[in-house]
Amino acid sequence: MSSATVGTRTDRATRRTSAGRRIKDPRSDKVLNIVMIVALLLFTTTIIYPFIYIISASVSNPTAVSSGEMWLWPIEPSLEAYRAVLDYPEIPRGFLNSLMYAGGSMLLGTFITTTGGYALSRSDLMGRNFFTLIFVFTMMFSGGMIPSYLVVRDLGLLNTPWAIIVPTAVSVWQLIVTRTFYQTTVPHELLETSRIDGASDFRFFVQIALPLSKPIIAVNLLLYGVGAWNSYFNALIYLTDSSLYPLQLVMRNILLENTFDPSKIAGIDPERIAAMQRLADQLKYALIIIASVPPLIAYPFVQKHFVKGMMIGSLKG
Repeated sequence: MSSATVGTRTDRATRRTSAGRRIKDPRSDKVLNIVMIVALLLFTTTIIYPFIYIISASVSNPTAVSSGEMWLWPIEPSLEAYRAVLDYPEIPRGFLNSLMYAGGSMLLGTFITTTGGYALSRSDLMGRNFFTLIFVFTMMFSGGMIPSYLVVRDLGLLNTPWAIIVPTAVSVWQLIVTRTFYQTTVPHELLETSRIDGASDFRFFVQIALPLSKPIIAVNLLLYGVGAWNSYFNALIYLTDSSLYPLQLVMRNILLENTFDPSKIAGIDPERIAAMQRLADQLKYALIIIASVPPLIAYPFVQKHFVKGMMIGSLKG
């Protein structure tokens, strides 16, 4: 048997094997794709349906919502609940307070986390492992609510916006993610090169490290902002002045304690108070939608950097 014949048979066998694989692999891929698509559709439904339901409930007839007649699309739609939100004095004030607290937490938290994470990423920092251990220790053990309250009180922060911003200024988890980001993104050789050119540590951080930090800065801004926006517990503990209440605490009072008082709405006749009571549930749905708008608006602008920063900062290193 000639070598050419053997080679031809070998090529045919290889083609049959390859053809078999080409037939087999797409089938397995198709099954896997179908399973993944079904799982993603179910997962998406569990997220989208409650949101659509809340939007529909906020503009539907309250009677249809309470009776269960409305289950997806609005029934007898109206914007009366949203008009009531604008007229209720505590809600716009709480919305502005939440914007102030979220903005302050974003700026202060991102500044401290970025500078601290960069410092911990430097191998020439004396006691770096010790400081890292101290930070990690606070993730497992804390003083508790009463000691924290006493510290805030003794610092004179009670009933001030700083009582909401300062205690949550640093997230240890974000600090560690930021440190890992700098360790994998800013090599030590780049620092040595800049030192040869006469750059100081501060100049290197400002002119070289920070421009490379857009992904992790986006991560910190979004996480600090969303965390502060959704928080109400610190305000419940540290604030007694209702004019400083964030929107989430106002929502809590309305949703859980049922403190919605229609008589506070300016220009309403007493005869309509009973009718406004029926709007209480509809107002709750409208508040949930209003509270969800700022994070939904902010996320698309930082999505690109957010995904990149999370992947580099949490999985590498």
